[in-house]
Amino acid sequence: MSPPESAPSIQDKLILLVEDNPDDETLTLRALSKNGIRHRIEVVRDGVEALDFLFARGAHATRVGWGMPTVTLLDLKLPRVNGLEVLRQIRADARTRNLPVVVLTSSREDEDLIQSYGLGANSYIRKPVDFVQFMDAVRQVGNYWLILNEEPPGHVP
Repeated sequence: MSPPESAPSIQDKLILLVEDNPDDETLTLRALSKNGIRHRIEVVRDGVEALDFLFARGAHATRVGWGMPTVTLLDLKLPRVNGLEVLRQIRADARTRNLPVVVLTSSREDEDLIQSYGLGANSYIRKPVDFVQFMDAVRQVGNYWLILNEEPPGHVP
């Protein structure tokens, strides 16, 4: 089945931002833009919507054929389904098992860090409070996952 007409080309890199806090969403989008990261960014605001987006179901059922994000930036403290459960389901499904997931959270709990890596997070970044530090962290994430990192053969972004 070919992608819907409104689907992006498979050459487009997609960032999935899973963030429920409007201020953190704005800050992250601003940091991506200011750092010259101009790839397509989809924002979902809770764990259910994140899973629906990734598995092309519910409100995102028309997303079939778009491929997977190049990287997912995942907050942990989400409504409806928390980020750890989202990560668990991502790693449990063959379609998303290898999807790069960067936990980007304000959580300072060691248990969240341990569980995130235990569930297969590729990286865990605590959101810096300082805007300049946050900008630098987002720049580094973007440079690594969108420029330096090589995707496995057959991965459709």
